[in-house]
Amino acid sequence: MTSSYDTSGAAADTLKGGPRRRRVRTGVRGAPLPLLVPALAGLVFLLLPLVALLVRAPWSTMPEQLTSTEVWQALRLSLLCATAATAVSLVLGVPLAWLLARTDFPGRGLVRALVTLPLVLPPVVGGVALLMALGRNGVVGQWLDSWFGITLPFTTAGVVVAEAFVAMPFLVISVEGTLRAADPRYEEAATTLGASRFTAFRRVTLPLIAPGVAAGSVLAWARALGEFGATITFAGNFPGRTQTMPLAVYLALQNDPEAAIALSLVLLAVSIAVLAGLRDRWMTAAS
Repeated sequence: MTSSYDTSGAAADTLKGGPRRRRVRTGVRGAPLPLLVPALAGLVFLLLPLVALLVRAPWSTMPEQLTSTEVWQALRLSLLCATAATAVSLVLGVPLAWLLARTDFPGRGLVRALVTLPLVLPPVVGGVALLMALGRNGVVGQWLDSWFGITLPFTTAGVVVAEAFVAMPFLVISVEGTLRAADPRYEEAATTLGASRFTAFRRVTLPLIAPGVAAGSVLAWARALGEFGATITFAGNFPGRTQTMPLAVYLALQNDPEAAIALSLVLLAVSIAVLAGLRDRWMTAAS
């Protein structure tokens, strides 16, 4: 027999357009053992290397490790190139995300797959591909060299190009998802009032998707800051010119493991700061 409470609840669900989803929250004590054990094992697997990094850190010599000229050169170059790569990603990636989210054209699914390809492509392969395209003898690079005297490989500009290549898909995916969630009727209303499509995008759509653009920019910046494979393949490892923090960690690991740990802690701190900055957005999306 159905109680009056259940009946009123079902009626309320019907009035609101359908049954409501109720979240089932259980404590750790109520978790099945076959799920709890591998879950804890996975947590330990992910946290153990980070804890080991903290345990083995040379805390007594950390100040002198982090104040050396080489470290500051690598850190300055990393921050500069990651910021420039994020700017390139914004200029090219936001219009690309809008194209994928707001327009319908033949082969859109293929284009989206190609845009996200750098996410799964091994970074070294990406560096080789950049060399084949933009190297001095590359498909496009040979014309850049002969016509404009521009050489990208093994330069600071090459670092920016390599980082933008691997980081831009993160921004495109984030902005495209935000665009799909945004109501296009606001943009359509602006066009009916006489605004051009670009003006409607700039004045209406862009403010609506600003949180998604900001989150994608932070993710792209963090990915660019940690890029290694494409950078060392396309730009090399020259101190003061192309040696970023990940490359400095790799070089220090061969000669001075304590310096490598100190540099790794700097990148770890930056990663934690990025996660903390995006926490509110992720928690809002999950709620």
